[in-house]
Amino acid sequence: MNNPLEKTLLNITRASAIKKTELIQSLWSSYGEIARYQVQQGCSESVVVKHVKLPDQNDPLKPSHPRGWNTDLSHQRKIKSYEVESHWYKSFSERCDDACRVPKCHGVHVTDNEFLMVLEDLDHSGFSVRKSKASIVDMQLCLKWLAHFHVKFLTSPLDNEAAAEHTKYKNELWPVGCYWHLDTRPDELAALQDKPLKAAAHTLDGLLKACPYQTLVHGDAKLANFCFADNGKQVAAVDFQYVGEGIGMKDVAYFIGSCLHGRGCEQYAESLLDDYFKYLHAAMAQKNSVMDAVLVEAAWRPLFVVAWADFHRFLKGWSPDHWKIHDFSERLSKQASQLLP
Repeated sequence: MNNPLEKTLLNITRASAIKKTELIQSLWSSYGEIARYQVQQGCSESVVVKHVKLPDQNDPLKPSHPRGWNTDLSHQRKIKSYEVESHWYKSFSERCDDACRVPKCHGVHVTDNEFLMVLEDLDHSGFSVRKSKASIVDMQLCLKWLAHFHVKFLTSPLDNEAAAEHTKYKNELWPVGCYWHLDTRPDELAALQDKPLKAAAHTLDGLLKACPYQTLVHGDAKLANFCFADNGKQVAAVDFQYVGEGIGMKDVAYFIGSCLHGRGCEQYAESLLDDYFKYLHAAMAQKNSVMDAVLVEAAWRPLFVVAWADFHRFLKGWSPDHWKIHDFSERLSKQASQLLP
């Protein structure tokens, strides 16, 4: 371990010694790594460290993007995503409770070209199960987490404090959450060959932004970013690079699409959407929300197809042969077009 990194980790964890024991994964396009560290006489027996070290964009040997989108805009988007995630863990994550569990943040250290996030080891805390395929019960657990997360950060158009909260979201997190949102994906829009969907892109985006009930969305709520409890009764979520303002349907549509292929979407998407709103109503009642869950559902539910079409727009421009492009997605995109003014 290099001395500056070790010194920073020892300071954050208040440990007498610290040792890397496992590389969990390398970050996208070789921007760093996530690793597990053993801690002696510190804040915990073990921690997970997300260490981002930005590559030199002028280096001719820099790693290429796995799908060829190796542009300066892509690089700037990644830098912004790590800035956002650092802000999230430092200033927002502690608001989450057991119903929308996230790793505790032990500390964040940021320099000109590095981001260091020292986090609770969820494996050590009883969330050691990762799944590459999800049962309906698994999906329901994740949708329940999303419902509680969305309610936790939900703002009402009638709330006098909402304006200040919106400002804080927009200043420190993504003004528009989710990694595929239109403002940051002009290259993929330009590459899109589906002319009707391309023509509708800005209007679809506008419908999502215009909804009066905004919250924070996770922004990359795929199955791989959920950690299942050892007892099978709960999940926690990780990877908040694209957390920002939006409506819950963006996370829900993306999550369902990350778990099911076309036939599965046809069979289960509607009932899973019903499950999500059941959890949303329960979460709002549990938290004594001043907002009316019926009104939130009435505003959000029709936008499920719009959120689906919005991601479909990105995907068809980014990777036209992707497995998530199927008849169900095409059908929902056409349904969304019928809502356009």
